[in-house]
Amino acid sequence: MFQSFDTHASPAQGPARLTALRHILAAEGLSGFLIPRADVHQGEYVAARDERLQWLTGFTGSAGFCIVLPNIAGVFIDGRYRTQVKSQVDLAHFTPVPWPEISAGAWLKDHISQGVIGFDPWLHTADEIAKLEAALAGTGVTLQPCANQIDKIWPDQPSAPVGKAFAHPDSLAGETSAQKRARLAETLRAQGKSAAVITLPDSLCWLLNIRGADVPRNPILHGFAILHENAHVTLFADASKFDDATRAHLGDEVLLRPISAFVPALRTLQGAVCVDRGTAPLAVSTELTEAAITVAWGDDPCRLPKAKKTAAEIEGMREAHLRDGAAVVEFLCWLDQQAPKGGLSEIDVVRALEGFRRATNVLHDISFDTISGSGPNGAIMHYRVTNESNRTIGRNELLLVDSGAQYLDGTTDITRTIAVGDPGDYARTCFTRVLQGTIAISRARWPKGYTGRDLDPLARYALWLAGQDFNHGTGHGVGAFLSVHEGPQRLSRISEVPLEPGMILSNEPGYYREGEFGIRLENLIVVQPAPNLPGGDDERSQLSFETLTFVPFDRRLVLADMMAPGERAWLNAYHTEVLAKLSSRLSAEALAWCQSACAPI
Repeated sequence: MFQSFDTHASPAQGPARLTALRHILAAEGLSGFLIPRADVHQGEYVAARDERLQWLTGFTGSAGFCIVLPNIAGVFIDGRYRTQVKSQVDLAHFTPVPWPEISAGAWLKDHISQGVIGFDPWLHTADEIAKLEAALAGTGVTLQPCANQIDKIWPDQPSAPVGKAFAHPDSLAGETSAQKRARLAETLRAQGKSAAVITLPDSLCWLLNIRGADVPRNPILHGFAILHENAHVTLFADASKFDDATRAHLGDEVLLRPISAFVPALRTLQGAVCVDRGTAPLAVSTELTEAAITVAWGDDPCRLPKAKKTAAEIEGMREAHLRDGAAVVEFLCWLDQQAPKGGLSEIDVVRALEGFRRATNVLHDISFDTISGSGPNGAIMHYRVTNESNRTIGRNELLLVDSGAQYLDGTTDITRTIAVGDPGDYARTCFTRVLQGTIAISRARWPKGYTGRDLDPLARYALWLAGQDFNHGTGHGVGAFLSVHEGPQRLSRISEVPLEPGMILSNEPGYYREGEFGIRLENLIVVQPAPNLPGGDDERSQLSFETLTFVPFDRRLVLADMMAPGERAWLNAYHTEVLAKLSSRLSAEALAWCQSACAPI
């Protein structure tokens, strides 16, 4: 299997490691140290050698950080992990801090009056450090870049990953690397910039039409790149990852050099160099500044073009989702047969679902570890089942399954919440409100220029009317056979990026009752131009969403009387489309199940 159920960290290991870190900090004359989740590429997904936050604290979430001081160690977690963190860290030694409600600067001012806080400049962005320094201005607390202190006390730290790189076909990308590089280089020249530094692995993979295997679940390559104004690229990566075919795919305009050559190369650049202060490590701009090279702050030039998928990428995503949808329906048919018998565990569910995806014979990987949370475990938003936490699915409860797959033509991410027996009317009421949010986003039309922040309330409105909400964004961007979480597009209260045609996002409102159940429903959607409506203003250009995911929602959990006629009409039309798109792809048994599941409400 791709997914394992081993436990990678334990709360019991944290105290001794925390003591060792404090000893070395004292020896270095430091009053504290920042431990982020990030690696040198500032991506969300990190290799085993970069799991410093997990190694120290036991916390396995995909976002967060720790600040270690002499008498307190704060673990900063957002709303997704407030339940999870309580079981993963030793609460006698580590203190969970709700973030971003409490910022790092405010917390430091409350817990230390003076001292020097060390940080690894390769693991923090310029923007992050500038904001923290501004928050600490006028205090006796200062920040100091230094060597990574965790690496000094981690005796069996894993080696850097050496996954093989491979070419991503131009036919699936919809554009050659040369075309992408020429387009972006033209923009650089127009802006008066001589080069752009690219540090995000998915950006360099997109730019060069390559993929890699350096991080589980995401086909990305670790490396850095410099895009020059003449459209040539210098790629800094381990040469052993490239075979002759992949080197030939890169072409003569891409120079492959070792990682060790990256900093010296930065110091030889001339003219204004574009650096993204929100994604590049602070060390990059520091090296340029020390070499008297002009740092021109600007967005990673790949991020927005990468987010706006080509027609070929969108068509590939459509096909991947139909293939994956059929596999998920086969799984749901199996689950409906097996769950009533009793004895089914969360791990059984994960194994079965991966098996149905493997049966497509084109599964490259899963796109993240499947979340299979029954009953109270469903309320842990990013729950990862282990051999220790594995729970038998009880009768009359909810099962939340959030999963996805990587295929060469697309990346999928889907969540369905399923009734096992009769979970009761309260659960149905909450489920229906979440479904209303899903439908509201699916039906949305909006003027060009609006952002994810503008649409996010639509997913929450039905919950707000009941005094309820959920502590995560409504949707994240999704790559095309790349990272399942992709920026800069989001459906979120804090997103200020305008939505544009071709952007793919998740639509995943939820509701969680700690200790009881979790509900989340997720489809992937793509932004498209909305046709003019009769009686509308022809001059007002609008956008809308096309749904990519086709899998039935559990109609046993839907309280139809709560839904408006338009909501019921959308749901019935969606289920009709599910049948039309998947019927030829399903086994006879799964087709019969799907026909029942898609009956009108």
